[in-house]
Amino acid sequence: MPVDFADVPVELRPAAEAALRAAGVVEGHLSVELVAPGRIRELNREHRGRDEPTDVLSFPIDGTDRVDGPRELGDVVICPEHASDLDEATVHGVLHLCGYDHERDQGAMLELQAAVMNSLGPAAGQPPTSGEAG
Repeated sequence: MPVDFADVPVELRPAAEAALRAAGVVEGHLSVELVAPGRIRELNREHRGRDEPTDVLSFPIDGTDRVDGPRELGDVVICPEHASDLDEATVHGVLHLCGYDHERDQGAMLELQAAVMNSLGPAAGQPPTSGEAG
């Protein structure tokens, strides 16, 4: 079964797909939700003990181990008001679901994230400026 992107906003699917491809993930279900600052603050407080809003949180479900049946990759929650680039927040969150941890991997995750963002092209995740087609 290929990756199920039904619960990913259409505009964020290319970033999610590129991150999964870079991480070597070819099957499973992924969810990405855009939330308000109050909701991401609540989730950050509840799950990380940090009483402040943030840009993106990831909640892996099946992890990187093999599972019987369809793989549930997990949920990425993004607060657009705190994310400077929605595609980058999506890539970052999805890489965390794939087992990457920039706080422990000596830069491997952030290098991969930069490579994925480069593959998406300039202005990925940025709104078009006047005169550009959107």
